[in-house]
Amino acid sequence: MLQYTRMTSAKPSPSHADTLPEGLKLLADETRWRLVCALRRGDYQVGELTIQLGLPQNLVSYHLGTLRQGGLVQVHRSDADGRVLYYSLDLALLKAIYHELGSLLQVTNQTVNAPSIPQTIFFLCTANSARSQMAEAWLRHLSQGRIAVRSAGTQPRPVHPLTRHVMAEVGLDIGYQASKSIEALHDIRPTMIITVCDIAREACAHWGHDIPQIHWSISDPLAAAEDEQLATFRAVRDALRLRVEGLLGSL
Repeated sequence: MLQYTRMTSAKPSPSHADTLPEGLKLLADETRWRLVCALRRGDYQVGELTIQLGLPQNLVSYHLGTLRQGGLVQVHRSDADGRVLYYSLDLALLKAIYHELGSLLQVTNQTVNAPSIPQTIFFLCTANSARSQMAEAWLRHLSQGRIAVRSAGTQPRPVHPLTRHVMAEVGLDIGYQASKSIEALHDIRPTMIITVCDIAREACAHWGHDIPQIHWSISDPLAAAEDEQLATFRAVRDALRLRVEGLLGSL
């Protein structure tokens, strides 16, 4: 199995530049490349990936194992059904590979801008008290308000105080954001729907088959032990920032 090591900030030597990077080796297979491209859009189960790619399950499972061994793919047991596994990309590591290749090839990195075509994006979860609220705030902030964004829950509860606290830690005041039900959004037609919890994915209302719906399998920070909740809320906040940055790059 290939294993990728995060690059250091040291400038690569000529001998290093002449060596094929481990990250590129990890991606330099057609099946793994197709898996990464599929997972770039959202989190999926093995069966869903086999249908998307039209490949045998044993082949998909083998290459998912290789990507997991290399650290590029993560697995999360569904909060809705513990027998179900969701596979997702480690976006931080994918960015490290991207920057390493840019450094080795001396390609200038460019800032991703929000799309010029009007977009309305919904983030849905169960309670609309933590994950979807963070995602809403990040997308509004990182798109500089150029993308219309809403969040809602299948069983809404008030925004959790730790949600507001950890977002304030990174300079985002979300005191104006409020929890709401999915029904409150029925008069708005989104261009994309993103579910950020497994339970909401199963119960998600559909606005129509022509609206893209993707899933991010993010663990519920409220499920953590009380003495670990603050650290868990911070980890979810940071993971969602990476997800939203990736979303902006793909729109």
